[in-house]
Amino acid sequence: MPGRGPIDEPVPEHCALFTDLYELKMAQSYVAEGMAETAVFSLFVRRLPEERNYLLACGQERVLSLLENLRFDEEDIAYLRSIRQLDPGFVDWLRAFRFHGEVYAVPEGTPVFANEPIMEIVAPIAEAQIIETLVMNEVTLATVLASKAARVVTAAAGRTVVDFAARRMMGVEAAVEGARAFYIAGVESTSNVLAGKRYGIPVAGTMAHSFVQAHESEAAAFRAFAENFPGTTLLVDTYDTMQGVRSAIALATDPERPIEIGGIRLDSGDLGALAREARAALDAAGLQAVKIFASSGLDEYRIADLVAAGAPIDGFGVGTAMGVADDAPALDIVYKLCAYGGRGRTKLAEGKPIRRGRKQVFRHREDGQD
Repeated sequence: MPGRGPIDEPVPEHCALFTDLYELKMAQSYVAEGMAETAVFSLFVRRLPEERNYLLACGQERVLSLLENLRFDEEDIAYLRSIRQLDPGFVDWLRAFRFHGEVYAVPEGTPVFANEPIMEIVAPIAEAQIIETLVMNEVTLATVLASKAARVVTAAAGRTVVDFAARRMMGVEAAVEGARAFYIAGVESTSNVLAGKRYGIPVAGTMAHSFVQAHESEAAAFRAFAENFPGTTLLVDTYDTMQGVRSAIALATDPERPIEIGGIRLDSGDLGALAREARAALDAAGLQAVKIFASSGLDEYRIADLVAAGAPIDGFGVGTAMGVADDAPALDIVYKLCAYGGRGRTKLAEGKPIRRGRKQVFRHREDGQD
């Protein structure tokens, strides 16, 4: 698992209110009854999506950061009073709310399977209940996206993968947290500058078709961009892909003003066939070091097909399919009470049983494999 920046961003405004009302109502009842003993809640996925044979656990460190700093501010307190659904004394109790519990979790980037705890929260029952939705939301988003990205990285078989997903994801925070999840899963860099700043993820980017369109010619656009960014990657398919490749070659081999280019990017058409044709042209021009980068509706299946076919592609930019985990965008994830006051607790609902007590995950190796 690659390293990543520390989680040191401030808690989002009014984050303590990111709870379902029933959690506050239950917490009020616990407080009223004097129920303050330690509870254990287990966070796990009941069953894997059909398209997954494992998940990559992610989001736990973000949860820790949020819990360490979770507070109901005066504006939050005023709002809770205004809805008139909670006892004023309990709302006053929330003013002093702090999370005093402990969190046990598998490390981020750990493969997990159905019914294995990703996290267990050990805390006074009211505290553990109030944070249910926050914990589930953070881990669900990050785990869904990390699990998809892990498949993309595996399909790329050692070739570079760059996150291009931000613009088509469900909101700014999803895109920023998603970039972190992708990075933990092995994606090398992101086009998302805010994610780069927040989490120390390497940022990368080429150019858009609009830059080429804005110039009088493709050749002029390439020269202008490459002069600003020597060693850059040029997007060659705005008008005609192979003509774009020839324009890039002409720029790099200009006898009077050659400019270094690091790569070309293919963003449409038959990527495998175009990559072969482009590679042959680049090699014939003595540009063996120029890499070929591909994008355009890629997912793990298309990437695996390109790799299996021997397409001479050095890296992939992956956007929408990874950014929304289009084949498995949801998890049957639950946060369930499994112990309270030192006693195991269970549930016998059909198809939804709960194993009592705290748990420990072990990995058994057989023939060199987990």
